[in-house]
Amino acid sequence: MPHRAKLTVGSYNIHKGVGSDYRRDPRRTISVIRELAADIVALQEVDRRFGDRRGVLDLQALNDATGLSPIPLSDRLAELAHGWHGNLILFRNAQFESAHVISLPGLEPRGAIVANLTYRGHRLRVIAAHLGLLKGSRKTQSQRLAEEIGDDSATVMMGDLNEWRQGEGCSLTALKAGLKAEENAQTVPSFPARRPTLSLDRIIGCTAAQITNLRPHDTPLSRLASDHLPIRADIRLGS
Repeated sequence: MPHRAKLTVGSYNIHKGVGSDYRRDPRRTISVIRELAADIVALQEVDRRFGDRRGVLDLQALNDATGLSPIPLSDRLAELAHGWHGNLILFRNAQFESAHVISLPGLEPRGAIVANLTYRGHRLRVIAAHLGLLKGSRKTQSQRLAEEIGDDSATVMMGDLNEWRQGEGCSLTALKAGLKAEENAQTVPSFPARRPTLSLDRIIGCTAAQITNLRPHDTPLSRLASDHLPIRADIRLGS
């Protein structure tokens, strides 16, 4: 049995590279991701929504600056897109095993990526998603994502889940129940970036992926580079 390993993860809605000053500057986005210093990062809104839906980042420049590489995806909504429905998972210091994409139910087109990795002898499943604006859609999306939680590996769910409620009325009940993660589903404010009050962005881990030191990444640059602050956490793998 491998010893408990520790890694850092982050989640960041990059708002298509458009900052709180309404300027598109993907170089700032890459600089914020470098500041995170995370081993695995879930990004949202990495592709343009209309037209050719091309990705907004220079992935080679991102790799040069951070050492992070995108999870390989065979399915994309457009040839020039980086990810799936704007979602992208970046990783380093881990072995890639497999990945698949999901189209989530709801009135808006939404999706998720499920990636299986090995990190220092531990199997780790990473689910990255951007959930809908409507509570009813989030509930059905949460139920669908709960089906992707495996019993044979640690699982971490990350993304802009568009849910600020923590207790009664939270639309993520099915997801947290699937992860058995009530004690491991703390929240921190991340939106809006200049004065964060709502906990829209989440990192949730199961028992075998213990979340510690969850915090927003609040710097002068992160307050400017997007309308969301990135969030980050340390994870201990193993029971």
